[in-house]
Amino acid sequence: MAEDREVLREIWEGRLPVCFTLATEEITTPIAPDPFYLMVPRITYFPLVIDKVKRHFVRYVSADKADNEMWLEFEMLPLKWHLPVGILYDVNVTGQVLPWQITVHFDKFPENKLMKFPTKDVIESHFMSCLKEADALKHRNHIMSLMQERDHNQLWLGLSHDKFDQFWSVNRKLMEHSSEEGFRHIPFRLYDPNLTTRPFIQFLIKPVENEKVTTLGDLLQKANLKTKGLHHVITHGISVPMETPLQWMSEHLSYPDNFLHLCVCQSVEN
Repeated sequence: MAEDREVLREIWEGRLPVCFTLATEEITTPIAPDPFYLMVPRITYFPLVIDKVKRHFVRYVSADKADNEMWLEFEMLPLKWHLPVGILYDVNVTGQVLPWQITVHFDKFPENKLMKFPTKDVIESHFMSCLKEADALKHRNHIMSLMQERDHNQLWLGLSHDKFDQFWSVNRKLMEHSSEEGFRHIPFRLYDPNLTTRPFIQFLIKPVENEKVTTLGDLLQKANLKTKGLHHVITHGISVPMETPLQWMSEHLSYPDNFLHLCVCQSVEN
């Protein structure tokens, strides 16, 4: 891995200021609760960081709703817990609107649109499944299968406890490659707000094809999205140049699940 540790740390340290507000129609006390502000890591999942949010608001809802599943909504859109926080923001928020205004609910859970917030064991299982899928694309699953259980635990604890060194002491193994061409395939998921039939675009793409380094622009072209420069791609809140090699992006800009989560945005024509 051609490691640029400062880039890795800057990505890890990315935070979003979030303002949580209890849905007005669910407040049952004479005095409404104050909003709850939290700096949330972009790389994490909401269920790992919202326990204190629930404790803050649960006293203001009716007793028969207090034990209900809490869920989050942004502008009428239920937020999916299994996507990293940074992707939920980049996909759903137009422009740099901060702090991110999120509404908290204890009632009318949208079961047709959202899976209930799971236990942390279920979140861990989801995270590990993503890691294994990414490793299968990069290394035929050789790295994950050779790791011991303590390595898997260290990856999870590093993420859930926000410990950069603990996580990367193991994750660096997943970013190594023996070939000069890099990984077998680049694990990525491309989110396009115009998609209606599937949640994201994903296909096989190599870091080098026909002796040519594959760039982000090549990826968009293969996805039939590179049209007259009308698109740009954001990850971790950063607009990435089209000439950036996918191999470098995969090593340095992947989320902890080892996928590049890329948001396609429409550029404004001059």
